[in-house]
Amino acid sequence: MTNTPPPGDRIAKVIARSGRASRREAERLIEARRVTVNGKTIDSPALNVTSKDRIAVDGVGLSAPEPPRLWLYHKPPGLVTTTKDEQGRATIFDDLPPELPRVLTVGRLDLNSEGLLLLTNDGGIKRKLELPETGWLRKYRVRINGSPSDATFEPLRKGLVVDGQKYQPMVVTLDRQQGANAWVTIGLREGKNREIRRAMEDLGLKVNRLIRVSYGPFQLGQLKRSGVEEVRPRVLRDQLGLGETPVGEAKPKPQRSRKRRRG
Repeated sequence: MTNTPPPGDRIAKVIARSGRASRREAERLIEARRVTVNGKTIDSPALNVTSKDRIAVDGVGLSAPEPPRLWLYHKPPGLVTTTKDEQGRATIFDDLPPELPRVLTVGRLDLNSEGLLLLTNDGGIKRKLELPETGWLRKYRVRINGSPSDATFEPLRKGLVVDGQKYQPMVVTLDRQQGANAWVTIGLREGKNREIRRAMEDLGLKVNRLIRVSYGPFQLGQLKRSGVEEVRPRVLRDQLGLGETPVGEAKPKPQRSRKRRRG
């Protein structure tokens, strides 16, 4: 005899869908006894709820679930990809337009890297885009100091191990030499922390500029630094199998970033 799971979804997932908090934050709110279901305080996220249940956080009922959305953001160098930084450095969230809803980042770009960063309001989209098995190619334009030949990058194409960290084979094209520097286009499917920089250092090369130009089908294109542009629901549906295309849909306009005041 099989056990039938209770109807509905886990409460932390429902809270996250409403935009009130991420799933992990929702679990912490529940453990802090700040969440009620049908007027009763709960202290465990091991609970399924349905649309018939009344859920409140700090006494305020949840908003209706927001439709899944995705934005392209041109991250400038010098910003960290976190909501808060222990060292007090500026984050991308200080740079985003204030009218943008609460968003999650799809992966990260390190402090000195720039280019395309995907933002979403939906945890499911974030997880789907980050899964290694999705295998979407991320492309980078990389400037390195030195005069390498095409053969220099053969170890990257075969895959290598740096300090015990295994890196999968990369797609590497030597584009051009520009003075003391060379420009290279690199494609990879995992995107581990500082992967390109560490792999280049292992070859004796130093990266002095790194720009992500695409993430799967999503392109940086002509989006200016700090610019934000929403992906059309139609494209989101076609690429991820999500969302609906509204009748008479208009193309989202690129947004110029206006820096938020830090609290």
